[in-house]
Amino acid sequence: MRAHKLRPFIPSGADYPHAVQFYTDLGFEKIYSSDEGTIFRVDETEFHLQNFHNIELQNNYMVELCVQDLDSWWKHIQSTNVVDKYNIRTNSPQIQPYGKRAIHLIDPAGVLWHITE
Repeated sequence: MRAHKLRPFIPSGADYPHAVQFYTDLGFEKIYSSDEGTIFRVDETEFHLQNFHNIELQNNYMVELCVQDLDSWWKHIQSTNVVDKYNIRTNSPQIQPYGKRAIHLIDPAGVLWHITE
């Protein structure tokens, strides 16, 4: 058996258009969009933003985005002004207890992104 891609379905929270705009402003490329969901891409990595709201799921959902240059991603996040515009929480790159350097970014729905190198 072989696999070549994993595309997680990430809940949008209560305001799907707001979530779509957040990921667009963060710099992800929108490759498909409908009322049910949007597919976003950066390089070869893709995910589905699902028009779905479940606060318990959202507050416990985590995804890891592995990148080549974490410091460049941090500069990019800061340059987009998404932290202030969307009132989200994030932190600068830090070594985590599990050994990886990571940025933690919580999207408007409450999903925790681990951006690691």
